[in-house]
Amino acid sequence: MTTANPRANENASGKAAGAFDVARIREDFPILKEKVHGKPLVYLDNAATSQKPRVVLDALEHYYTTENANVHRGVHYLSQQATQDYEAARGKIRQLLNASDDREIILVRGTTEGINLVAQSYGRQNIGEGDEIIISAMEHHSYIVHWQILCQERGAHLRVIPMNDDGELLMDEYEKLLGPRTKLVSIVHLSNSLGTINPVEQIIEMAHGRGVPVLIDGAQSTPHMTIDVHKMDCDFFVFSGHKLYGPTGIGALYGKADLLESMPPYQSGGDMIKSVTFEKTIYNSLPYKFEAGTPNIGGAIGLGAAIDYINGIGMDRMAAYEHELLEYGTERLSTISGLRLIGTAREKADVLSFVLRDIHPHDIGTILDSEGIAIRTGHHCTQPVMDRFSIPATARASLAFYNTREDIDALVKGIDKVIEVFS
Repeated sequence: MTTANPRANENASGKAAGAFDVARIREDFPILKEKVHGKPLVYLDNAATSQKPRVVLDALEHYYTTENANVHRGVHYLSQQATQDYEAARGKIRQLLNASDDREIILVRGTTEGINLVAQSYGRQNIGEGDEIIISAMEHHSYIVHWQILCQERGAHLRVIPMNDDGELLMDEYEKLLGPRTKLVSIVHLSNSLGTINPVEQIIEMAHGRGVPVLIDGAQSTPHMTIDVHKMDCDFFVFSGHKLYGPTGIGALYGKADLLESMPPYQSGGDMIKSVTFEKTIYNSLPYKFEAGTPNIGGAIGLGAAIDYINGIGMDRMAAYEHELLEYGTERLSTISGLRLIGTAREKADVLSFVLRDIHPHDIGTILDSEGIAIRTGHHCTQPVMDRFSIPATARASLAFYNTREDIDALVKGIDKVIEVFS
């Protein structure tokens, strides 16, 4: 099955020396033609989930209408074809992350399940009473709660790297936290509520200097920058497909092969088993040891199509365009009286979080929605971040490579309406 997008390839080659042709790219996303409350949709909630290009939708339809069958278990044609396309998607993920081997790519439901897998398998095996896990002050609830549960079960302790008023981690404090009882460092790459890009290579190098493995949450970073787990030298890396322009319910965990080999299975069931008797079970080899039950076959194939699409355009070109858009958005929002940006790190991507006077973010989001503008309001599953800045919530506009300056202008105009309503 061909999943690459000819138009995307044309964009990459034909426009390589010219401006980023966002108008043409927008044609690939059917939902961007929708109207909300009679107004053209301005979609600025990409940190929650991204929209899907036609090639991803076509890949899903193709699978379910022409080759729907279970994988790895059948000798008939449909099963063989589904298995081929499913495993091809694994290979595309490996290439996307620059991992060494397909065995290092575990297909999961998303970032949350990938972190659960590491916590319940590696964590239970290697973390004991009095040990310490280091996370940061800007972690998503999913990250925090996994490690809290593990610490409660094992008698371990959670240590938190603080951050400054710009939303940057205090690396001197991180160095102080690393100690003889540190057994794992678990850090978000790109903050979903602040947009901060953390210095993960430095974080990993410092941890490895003490023999401590590191897990990186790439849910937000993978859609916005080139990921190279070999260069990064992380021990584990997780991301979700639905933020990478692919389907929901699919994602991946990368783990170094030697670590994965040493870890016990996370779940039991079909496909993670090589042999079963009533006396003994022999587990399957990597990566299947961690893939119990029937997987999200269509989701994996759809994610593979999304990766093909991104490759056709070029992640570097996408990131450069998004950076220009972020700078434009930062400049425009900074001119609004009474608006305060939350998250002003020097290294930042795709997120514009803000508070506006004493107006509740939910009211901001409701009025913007009436204008067809979709943003996210609330604590963004990062309540400790909100506490750090002494606010209950923010309004968050998050960008993707199909957004435009006109989208940001519409956001600014919508905010002006919010101010008018509450004046």
